[in-house]
Amino acid sequence: MDTPLTTIAVVGLGTMGTGIAEVLARAGREVIGIDIDEAAARRAVAALEASTARAVRRERITERERLDVLARFRTFTDLQAAKDAELVIEVVPESYEIKQEVFRELDAVVAPTAILATGTNALSVTRLAAESRHPERVLGLHFFNPAPAMKLVEVVSSVLTAPPAVESVTRLARDLGKEPVAVGDRPGFVADGLLFGYLNQAAAMYEANYASREDIDAAMRLGCGLPMGPLALLDLIGVDTARTVLEAMYAASQDRLHAPAPVLRQLSEAGLTGRKAGRGFYTYDAPGGQEVVPDALTPVAGAGTAAGRPVSSVGVAGSGTMASGIAEVFAKAGYAVVLAARSTEKADTAKARIAASLERSVSKGRLTAGARDETLARITPAGSLDAFAGVDLAVEAVAEDMEVKRQLFRTLDKVCRPGAVLATTTSSLPVVAVARVTSRPEDVVGMHFFNPAPAMKLVEVVRTVLTADDVHATVREVCAKIRKHPVDCGDRAGFIVNALLFPYLNNAVKMVGEHYASLDDIDAAMKLGGGYPMGPFELLDVVGLDVSLAIEKVLYSEFRDPGLAPAPLLEHLVAAGCLGRKTGRGFREYARR
Repeated sequence: MDTPLTTIAVVGLGTMGTGIAEVLARAGREVIGIDIDEAAARRAVAALEASTARAVRRERITERERLDVLARFRTFTDLQAAKDAELVIEVVPESYEIKQEVFRELDAVVAPTAILATGTNALSVTRLAAESRHPERVLGLHFFNPAPAMKLVEVVSSVLTAPPAVESVTRLARDLGKEPVAVGDRPGFVADGLLFGYLNQAAAMYEANYASREDIDAAMRLGCGLPMGPLALLDLIGVDTARTVLEAMYAASQDRLHAPAPVLRQLSEAGLTGRKAGRGFYTYDAPGGQEVVPDALTPVAGAGTAAGRPVSSVGVAGSGTMASGIAEVFAKAGYAVVLAARSTEKADTAKARIAASLERSVSKGRLTAGARDETLARITPAGSLDAFAGVDLAVEAVAEDMEVKRQLFRTLDKVCRPGAVLATTTSSLPVVAVARVTSRPEDVVGMHFFNPAPAMKLVEVVRTVLTADDVHATVREVCAKIRKHPVDCGDRAGFIVNALLFPYLNNAVKMVGEHYASLDDIDAAMKLGGGYPMGPFELLDVVGLDVSLAIEKVLYSEFRDPGLAPAPLLEHLVAAGCLGRKTGRGFREYARR
């Protein structure tokens, strides 16, 4: 099992098997492709011919190299063809019965020293190994789709796997230009173990009619920098596949967050399994198509919406980074802005911060000096909320403390003119709780910007049960004028982004607390396997562990789901004062500035 792996069989030539075969053939391995369906084998050959032809056109390989790659890939319909393989990778459907049958047949075909790898991401590698004649040679080798492009490979050991087998496939993964991550045997492993819980919660959020599919997906793309929204990703993966993975995860964890959302079963049983069927959460131009086409659920622009109130002046309350960023956004868009803080000095400091931000934009060529001066001229600093007497929209961006916000809204209620819209930028507190301290709760709405406000395109528009239609319309119209993307959501903890993001972060902390995987491996897995711009521990240290814990506590208090209880390790680090980058130590240590 410690010999070079030069001849490799791939059993199952669907999308994943074909992609793995391409990676191996391009890396100089002799590849034996096996599928009982001759049509699947022909499609695999055609796919390799097409991809290598594209590579030649793009001058990444020569025509001679292309012919060599094609010559290294041979297809068969019988497992007997694997007899000379030093490694067999099975990527057949996610069924114990099917995989066990493949492994039983391979036991009788391949040499005792050959390594048998399963491509499963949901089933127990240990259970598959236990029924093999040589369980020590069985392991998991989990590629990500599309295999030629995705860098991550999870190498999965069971308690029965021999270390030399693990070492051999780990070396192979590196030779293929992949980043191998060593993990233990549990459903979902690292990347899918974190990803599918998040996808499941997004499906449940959609099913509860909390937000539209378009708004859920836009919120996670724009608010977290993800390459795809969760519902679009479920369609790409396959709704039925996601349900299978979640069933296996739930069977192992008994965590309600892994119990498949009923909508996944409904769509699967109706045959609406995503892109491959032409319809899932979205509708596509054809089975296997990529283009989303309008359907009965597609929103119609402007349909059924009230007219908003006119807004020409905006008050921003606060002097911190978020308040300064929001004031900058409104001033750039042409609004007259009153920036009010607890003192004139603090307001002047906040305006100076805006001036520095605008100067950076000028130096980078993103803004002209004239536009900078015009923007600054629109901002009037003030040391009291009394300056909000004439504004059309008042935006609160003070500390995330309920009593502080309530007191501020009591003052806004007295100061602001009748008909002014009052907005809170809270990310976790109930909007209706601040609305109720005013005499006009119908004028109060949530307007959750993301940090840094000048750069982030997303605004969550949070409507309470008391918010007036024209107030909701006003905020959406304002978002369009300041070039932000509004998404509608109801007044509950976390709204869209934090309600989906922070349970994922919490589960990553639990993985480390349970010694399942290291910080570095988890961060690498989510960046390379999930396309995340930052790993969960990088992000936690940037956000602040204290802030993250506070949001986790709010989510747990709101939904009372045991799976949302803050991870003990997170609580311990916060208690020790390890809050992330701002203190020089969180999950990692940082150089003091």
